[in-house]
Amino acid sequence: MGEPVVVDFDDVDDEVMQRLRTVSFYLDNAFEIPGTNYRIGLDPFLGLIPGVGDATGTALSAYILIEAAMLGIPRETLIRMFGNVLLDSTVGALPVVGDAFDAVWKANARNVRLIESHGELPADRAEADRRFLLGAVVVITILLVGIGIATTLSVLWLLGQFGLF
Repeated sequence: MGEPVVVDFDDVDDEVMQRLRTVSFYLDNAFEIPGTNYRIGLDPFLGLIPGVGDATGTALSAYILIEAAMLGIPRETLIRMFGNVLLDSTVGALPVVGDAFDAVWKANARNVRLIESHGELPADRAEADRRFLLGAVVVITILLVGIGIATTLSVLWLLGQFGLF
């Protein structure tokens, strides 16, 4: 039998934070708008894909929230992060206006900054706030289903307006 594996949780936290920064960067700041210092990410472009785009962006935002809870971030901060995701998802689902909102609001970068603002993570975080996580996942799932239904109904209505359905 080999040596037991020892996990250094500080290294794990660093890996998780790097992953969260990477997801946030690609969703909110991956591209610089030529001639400006302003950056946008994939999130507004994902929103242009009917149905799946907004759902994908919301799922990735929820991933950041879930990882924050697993890191032991306090509930008050998780609630603020959840509010950012909820606002980004609901307003971001609106055609055109929502995509512009996604380019400005940058919920994922906000949420990573909220995590980073805690500095040292709590040492006794073995038990994540399971009720908060369950509630957040249920609300986000309902939101995603609602966005999917609204998008489908909008497309069917639009097709009907052009006599294609």
